[in-house]
Amino acid sequence: MGYLFLALAIIGEVIATTFLKLTAGERAVWWAYPIVGVGYIFAFVMLSLTLQRGVPLGIAYAIWAGVGVVLVAIISWAVFHEMLTWTQLLGMALVVGGVVLLEVGAKPAI
Repeated sequence: MGYLFLALAIIGEVIATTFLKLTAGERAVWWAYPIVGVGYIFAFVMLSLTLQRGVPLGIAYAIWAGVGVVLVAIISWAVFHEMLTWTQLLGMALVVGGVVLLEVGAKPAI
């Protein structure tokens, strides 16, 4: 159940961060601010519930931050047409690999 809350935390944070882009620049829109605020509050509440369900803080935060960074980069590329270089793609792969290694390393050896 903890990982379900973690997935919801990631979704909330990614939505909030994506809409944060709409609050900046010359074409800032007022309606994006409540989405950003509610999204971040939702994300932190879900992260708190994740920790209450026994997911270790280091693991939860690594997954939350790592997956969030990769998803926001992909959304920025797809929606806002921001560039992704091969070096950035390699970095994203390394982030995913690091998160996987943290999760695998947290399991007791058999």
